[in-house]
Amino acid sequence: MTIYQNLIAGEWVGAQASPNLSPSDTNDVVGLYAQASADDARDAIAAAKAAFPAWSRSGILERHAILRKASDEILARKEVLGALLAREEGKVLPEAIGEVTRAAQIFDFFAGEALRLAGETLPSARPGIGVEVTREPLGVVGIITPWNFPIAIPAWKIAPALCYGNTVVFKPADLVPGCAWAIVDILHRAGLPKGVLNLVMGRGSVVGQALLDSPDLGGLTFTGSTGTGKRVALASIEHNHKFQLEMGGKNPMVVLDDADLPVAVEAAANSGFFSTGQRCTASSRLIVTEGIHDRFVVALTERLKTLTVDNAMKPGTHIGPVVDERQLRQDTDYIDIGKAEGAKLAFGGEVLTRETPGFYLQPTLFTEATNQMRISREEIFGPVVSVIRARDYEEALSISNDTPFGLSAGIATTSLKHATHFKRNAEAGMVMVNLPTAGVDFHVPFGGRKASSFGPREQGRYAAEFFTVVKTAYTLA
Repeated sequence: MTIYQNLIAGEWVGAQASPNLSPSDTNDVVGLYAQASADDARDAIAAAKAAFPAWSRSGILERHAILRKASDEILARKEVLGALLAREEGKVLPEAIGEVTRAAQIFDFFAGEALRLAGETLPSARPGIGVEVTREPLGVVGIITPWNFPIAIPAWKIAPALCYGNTVVFKPADLVPGCAWAIVDILHRAGLPKGVLNLVMGRGSVVGQALLDSPDLGGLTFTGSTGTGKRVALASIEHNHKFQLEMGGKNPMVVLDDADLPVAVEAAANSGFFSTGQRCTASSRLIVTEGIHDRFVVALTERLKTLTVDNAMKPGTHIGPVVDERQLRQDTDYIDIGKAEGAKLAFGGEVLTRETPGFYLQPTLFTEATNQMRISREEIFGPVVSVIRARDYEEALSISNDTPFGLSAGIATTSLKHATHFKRNAEAGMVMVNLPTAGVDFHVPFGGRKASSFGPREQGRYAAEFFTVVKTAYTLA
């Protein structure tokens, strides 16, 4: 079987490899992917540093053409790349193809942004002096991405990094090297000069640590767990790197008495259970007011009964497997914790057996939960959702904000008054009204508050805030 190698200084290198197994069928080997060493990571950083002077001064048409060519190929191959994503991550095929499409849109957007690079010319407070305000690239950017969006998240980090003239060392999550390799291969063939984009696949304790230890990065952008995010922050402060963190969530969805019940149920089902609940924007806390609570629980339970859990590649599957055995164990441990805490298991919670061996878990719904329970405060990152009863809107809002996280929040209501108040007062970076909490357009800012995020927002024009530094220059006329 072919070994998919790391890309360092424009060359494919690496002989030591590990098999990449599908969570839908553990007998399915997606491929053999090279495992980088710490020395490989240091070589990649050196290559990116050497390539930076020329790339940072490259023409905007060159950057535009490369990013646009990558976008076109990703879109043209969306079914093939979507199948790869579904095989190695377990996201159902339609969702996987949708994620690939989003990645193509991201590269297309930043291809356009390369042509819109701009600054300001201002008058000085002193006569006869001109002022220019411009943005310049950071330098070498380290990119560390998670497994749950293995094409979209690398796209929304790599595309702006290249657009604004940075060079990149990219370390993807161990579980999804296939998607990472495919994206890098497309960009490499699109014409990137040697060393501008480097791929180092391997363990975080080896490759990721080498990035954290390097004094040669200009910045490091990370999406992953809160614990690892803190390590990234400490290491970046030690080396005076700019850093950007996207971490966990314990996102609420408030359902008020006046909600349209079918709309509320569909938004909750999508938010909590689609993508197997493995989204940082998933709603794992449903905060439901007294008047609609019982009807909502019955309707949501009936909806969950219609969802098919099976192989991600199989037509008709709504929810694929959990990503691996370790994550499945974490999910089932939290189900046991919820029972022990006194929450009522209203639906699901069983590990399932299917035609192919994989990590299948029933959608799990707890009722009679409180906001003090661990299942209501800690990120589970699986298809496990708690329903918390609230007296009225005011209590629901208070419960919603009573969390160390602040990524996304939603509300289901037909009241303009409550929708407006919630948008203003929800302590989250993103707010959805009568919509799932997961799902953000490619051209708008993404990010949260509190323990969910640190640093400038990702995506859209706001990406420039992280991937560039501002320079102010004075000239005597």
